[in-house]
Amino acid sequence: MINFNGNIVNESNQLSNNRGFLFGDAVFETLRVVSNYIPFWEDHYFRLMASMRVLRFSIPDSFSPEFLKNEILHLHSKSNSGLNSRIRITVYRNSAGRYKPITNDIGYIINIDRIEDSKYLIKKKEVKVDLYKDFFISNQLVHSIKSNNKSINVLASIYASENDLDNCILLNDRKMICEFINGNLFYIKNEKIYTPDLKSGCLNGVLRKNLINIIKSNGLVIEESQISPFDLVSADELFMTNVIQGILPVTNYRKKTYINKTAIILNNLLNDSINYN
Repeated sequence: MINFNGNIVNESNQLSNNRGFLFGDAVFETLRVVSNYIPFWEDHYFRLMASMRVLRFSIPDSFSPEFLKNEILHLHSKSNSGLNSRIRITVYRNSAGRYKPITNDIGYIINIDRIEDSKYLIKKKEVKVDLYKDFFISNQLVHSIKSNNKSINVLASIYASENDLDNCILLNDRKMICEFINGNLFYIKNEKIYTPDLKSGCLNGVLRKNLINIIKSNGLVIEESQISPFDLVSADELFMTNVIQGILPVTNYRKKTYINKTAIILNNLLNDSINYN
């Protein structure tokens, strides 16, 4: 038995013996379901597998792309979330033990929420951001996967709320630009597009990867590089990307105000690249 918020209740394996809850010994993947279609499914699946390998999980043979896709779509069809869903797959090491697990076997949980729009839309709204400088992102491989250890992102979100910001830019331990709290960072200067390279410690985002391919295939110029906070002051546009929201233009960084001309063009190209039918 356990004491849960002052009440003595029976112990639940979903809480007390879940290593994702106890030690952050878990990885996750977030994706969209539009009608019965999962955009960028292969990229999501293979990134999840790569993250599991980094944490030395034992991946069962049954955990195939087809199996996991069917599990997601089954939940999507059974829920009352509407035609479009936000899905989170959490995979944890399903084992007893303290820091040292007894086995590397896995368990998984799939959560679902409703989203309204099928296509990615750029909505006209003010988005103010600033740097978060209390803690920094390490560029080690274990910090570049989508693990359950997101304390810095949580604290940065609290900082943003306390300072009337819509998001924060996270820095790595060299004080260079890494990413936003919940997405990758791109900026545009003199019609050239820039984004932090993976050595910065930023997440290898699914939408980041696909947007870079779209940019290159349409003859636009993009550079993956080390980016200083000072570079953002001279930028013409700044935007965030993630697979749920798509492209989110930033309007204000400190005293700097941005336009969003190219972001609209890229958003149209992004929607054109997805088979929504």
